[in-house]
Amino acid sequence: MPRVSRQQAEKNRAAIEEASARLIREQGIKGVSVADLMAAAGLTHGGFYGHFESKDALAAAACAKAFATSLERWRERTACAADAAAALRFIVEAYLSPKARDNAGGSCPAASLAVDVAREPAGKPVHQSYVDGIHGLVASLAALRDSGDVAADRERALVELSLMVGALLMARATAADPISDQILGAARRHLLPEDDSPFTP
Repeated sequence: MPRVSRQQAEKNRAAIEEASARLIREQGIKGVSVADLMAAAGLTHGGFYGHFESKDALAAAACAKAFATSLERWRERTACAADAAAALRFIVEAYLSPKARDNAGGSCPAASLAVDVAREPAGKPVHQSYVDGIHGLVASLAALRDSGDVAADRERALVELSLMVGALLMARATAADPISDQILGAARRHLLPEDDSPFTP
Protein backbone atom coordinates (compact mmCIF):
# COMPACT_ATOMS: atom_id res chain seq x y z
CA MET A 1 0.00 0.00 0.00
CA PRO A 2 1.53 3.38 -0.96
CA ARG A 3 2.62 5.77 1.76
CA VAL A 4 0.46 8.82 2.33
CA SER A 5 2.16 12.05 1.25
CA ARG A 6 3.17 14.57 3.88
CA GLN A 7 0.55 16.97 2.56
CA GLN A 8 -2.16 14.33 2.85
CA ALA A 9 -0.93 13.34 6.30
CA GLU A 10 -1.25 16.97 7.42
CA LYS A 11 -4.77 17.13 5.99
CA ASN A 12 -5.67 13.91 7.78
CA ARG A 13 -4.34 15.20 11.09
CA ALA A 14 -6.28 18.46 10.67
CA ALA A 15 -9.43 16.46 9.92
CA ILE A 16 -8.92 14.38 13.06
CA GLU A 17 -8.41 17.48 15.20
CA GLU A 18 -11.47 19.18 13.69
CA ALA A 19 -13.75 16.19 14.20
CA SER A 20 -12.38 15.56 17.68
CA ALA A 21 -12.81 19.19 18.72
CA ARG A 22 -16.51 18.89 17.89
CA LEU A 23 -17.08 15.43 19.36
CA ILE A 24 -15.37 15.99 22.70
CA ARG A 25 -17.44 19.16 23.17
CA GLU A 26 -20.61 17.24 22.34
CA GLN A 27 -19.97 14.01 24.21
CA GLY A 28 -17.09 14.68 26.58
CA ILE A 29 -13.53 13.43 26.54
CA LYS A 30 -14.48 10.07 28.05
CA GLY A 31 -17.64 9.82 25.97
CA VAL A 32 -15.96 9.06 22.65
CA SER A 33 -13.48 6.38 21.65
CA VAL A 34 -10.53 6.65 19.30
CA ALA A 35 -12.54 4.63 16.78
CA ASP A 36 -15.40 7.15 17.04
CA LEU A 37 -13.05 10.07 16.54
CA MET A 38 -11.34 8.52 13.54
CA ALA A 39 -14.66 7.55 11.96
CA ALA A 40 -15.92 11.13 12.38
CA ALA A 41 -12.81 12.29 10.50
CA GLY A 42 -13.52 9.78 7.74
CA LEU A 43 -10.43 7.71 8.54
CA THR A 44 -9.74 4.20 9.80
CA HIS A 45 -8.94 3.43 13.41
CA GLY A 46 -5.61 1.88 12.44
CA GLY A 47 -4.16 5.18 11.28
CA PHE A 48 -4.59 6.96 14.60
CA TYR A 49 -1.12 6.32 16.04
CA GLY A 50 0.50 7.67 12.92
CA HIS A 51 -0.78 11.08 14.03
CA PHE A 52 -1.02 10.98 17.83
CA GLU A 53 0.81 8.99 20.48
CA SER A 54 -2.31 8.61 22.64
CA LYS A 55 -5.90 9.66 23.09
CA ASP A 56 -4.66 12.09 25.76
CA ALA A 57 -2.46 13.79 23.16
CA LEU A 58 -5.42 14.03 20.79
CA ALA A 59 -7.65 15.46 23.53
CA ALA A 60 -5.10 18.21 24.15
CA ALA A 61 -4.81 18.97 20.42
CA ALA A 62 -8.60 18.93 19.99
CA CYS A 63 -9.04 21.26 22.96
CA ALA A 64 -6.48 23.68 21.54
CA LYS A 65 -8.21 23.51 18.15
CA ALA A 66 -11.59 24.25 19.72
CA PHE A 67 -10.22 27.32 21.51
CA ALA A 68 -8.47 28.54 18.35
CA THR A 69 -11.75 28.24 16.48
CA SER A 70 -13.59 30.18 19.18
CA LEU A 71 -11.02 32.96 19.16
CA GLU A 72 -11.20 33.19 15.38
CA ARG A 73 -14.99 33.38 15.58
CA TRP A 74 -14.70 36.21 18.11
CA ARG A 75 -12.31 38.06 15.78
CA GLU A 76 -14.69 37.65 12.86
CA ARG A 77 -17.66 38.87 14.89
CA THR A 78 -15.85 41.93 16.21
CA ALA A 79 -13.96 42.91 13.04
CA CYS A 80 -16.79 45.10 11.77
CA ALA A 81 -17.80 46.48 15.17
CA ALA A 82 -17.97 50.27 15.35
CA ASP A 83 -16.33 50.33 18.78
CA ALA A 84 -15.34 48.15 21.73
CA ALA A 85 -18.84 48.24 23.21
CA ALA A 86 -20.32 46.93 19.98
CA ALA A 87 -17.63 44.24 19.80
CA LEU A 88 -18.48 43.07 23.32
CA ARG A 89 -22.16 43.01 22.39
CA PHE A 90 -21.46 40.77 19.38
CA ILE A 91 -19.55 38.32 21.59
CA VAL A 92 -22.04 38.29 24.46
CA GLU A 93 -25.15 37.99 22.32
CA ALA A 94 -23.74 35.03 20.41
CA TYR A 95 -22.33 33.36 23.51
CA LEU A 96 -25.47 33.68 25.62
CA SER A 97 -27.91 32.51 22.99
CA PRO A 98 -30.16 29.48 22.70
CA LYS A 99 -28.16 28.49 19.61
CA ALA A 100 -24.92 28.28 21.63
CA ARG A 101 -26.73 26.51 24.46
CA ASP A 102 -28.16 23.88 22.12
CA ASN A 103 -24.98 23.35 20.08
CA ALA A 104 -22.30 22.21 22.51
CA GLY A 105 -20.25 20.71 19.68
CA GLY A 106 -19.93 24.04 17.92
CA SER A 107 -19.75 26.43 20.85
CA CYS A 108 -17.03 27.67 23.18
CA PRO A 109 -14.88 24.95 24.77
CA ALA A 110 -14.50 27.04 27.92
CA ALA A 111 -18.03 25.91 28.81
CA SER A 112 -18.28 22.64 26.89
CA LEU A 113 -15.08 21.17 28.30
CA ALA A 114 -14.90 22.74 31.76
CA VAL A 115 -16.29 19.81 33.72
CA ASP A 116 -14.45 17.17 31.66
CA VAL A 117 -11.09 18.90 32.04
CA ALA A 118 -11.64 19.40 35.77
CA ARG A 119 -12.22 15.65 36.13
CA GLU A 120 -9.12 14.63 34.18
CA PRO A 121 -6.20 13.56 36.39
CA ALA A 122 -3.51 16.15 37.08
CA GLY A 123 -0.76 16.05 34.53
CA LYS A 124 -2.96 15.19 31.56
CA PRO A 125 -1.95 17.41 28.62
CA VAL A 126 -5.52 18.64 28.08
CA HIS A 127 -5.20 20.73 31.25
CA GLN A 128 -2.53 22.95 29.69
CA SER A 129 -4.48 23.27 26.45
CA TYR A 130 -7.51 24.39 28.41
CA VAL A 131 -5.51 26.87 30.52
CA ASP A 132 -3.88 28.32 27.41
CA GLY A 133 -7.31 28.65 25.80
CA ILE A 134 -8.73 30.49 28.79
CA HIS A 135 -5.78 32.89 28.76
CA GLY A 136 -6.50 33.59 25.09
CA LEU A 137 -10.19 34.35 25.67
CA VAL A 138 -9.42 36.57 28.66
CA ALA A 139 -6.82 38.50 26.66
CA SER A 140 -9.30 38.94 23.82
CA LEU A 141 -11.94 40.37 26.15
CA ALA A 142 -9.42 42.54 28.01
CA ALA A 143 -8.30 44.02 24.69
CA LEU A 144 -11.80 45.48 24.29
CA ARG A 145 -11.13 47.69 27.32
CA ASP A 146 -8.99 50.78 27.33
CA SER A 147 -9.23 52.14 30.85
CA GLY A 148 -5.50 52.73 31.11
CA ASP A 149 -5.37 50.19 33.93
CA VAL A 150 -4.23 46.88 32.43
CA ALA A 151 -4.83 44.92 35.64
CA ALA A 152 -8.36 46.28 36.00
CA ASP A 153 -9.16 45.54 32.35
CA ARG A 154 -7.95 41.97 32.79
CA GLU A 155 -9.93 41.50 36.00
CA ARG A 156 -13.08 42.74 34.30
CA ALA A 157 -12.45 40.31 31.44
CA LEU A 158 -12.08 37.47 33.95
CA VAL A 159 -15.45 38.35 35.46
CA GLU A 160 -17.10 38.63 32.05
CA LEU A 161 -15.79 35.28 30.85
CA SER A 162 -16.66 33.58 34.14
CA LEU A 163 -20.22 34.89 33.95
CA MET A 164 -20.66 33.82 30.34
CA VAL A 165 -19.26 30.33 30.92
CA GLY A 166 -21.24 29.79 34.12
CA ALA A 167 -24.47 31.03 32.59
CA LEU A 168 -24.04 28.82 29.53
CA LEU A 169 -23.34 25.76 31.68
CA MET A 170 -26.41 26.38 33.84
CA ALA A 171 -28.58 27.12 30.82
CA ARG A 172 -27.60 23.78 29.30
CA ALA A 173 -28.30 21.93 32.53
CA THR A 174 -31.77 23.49 32.75
CA ALA A 175 -32.61 23.47 29.03
CA ALA A 176 -35.97 21.74 29.53
CA ASP A 177 -37.22 24.51 31.82
CA PRO A 178 -38.04 28.20 31.16
CA ILE A 179 -35.35 29.18 33.67
CA SER A 180 -32.78 28.26 31.03
CA ASP A 181 -33.71 31.22 28.83
CA GLN A 182 -34.02 33.39 31.93
CA ILE A 183 -30.44 32.57 32.93
CA LEU A 184 -29.17 33.51 29.47
CA GLY A 185 -31.17 36.74 29.49
CA ALA A 186 -30.16 37.80 32.99
CA ALA A 187 -26.47 37.21 32.28
CA ARG A 188 -26.69 39.05 28.98
CA ARG A 189 -28.37 42.07 30.57
CA HIS A 190 -25.80 42.12 33.35
CA LEU A 191 -22.96 42.18 30.85
CA LEU A 192 -24.74 44.67 28.59
CA PRO A 193 -26.53 46.90 31.12
CA GLU A 194 -27.53 49.44 28.50
CA ASP A 195 -29.78 46.76 27.02
CA ASP A 196 -32.82 46.53 29.29
CA SER A 197 -34.98 44.74 26.77
CA PRO A 198 -36.26 41.26 27.71
CA PHE A 199 -34.32 38.37 26.25
CA THR A 200 -36.10 36.52 23.53
CA PRO A 201 -34.77 33.19 22.27
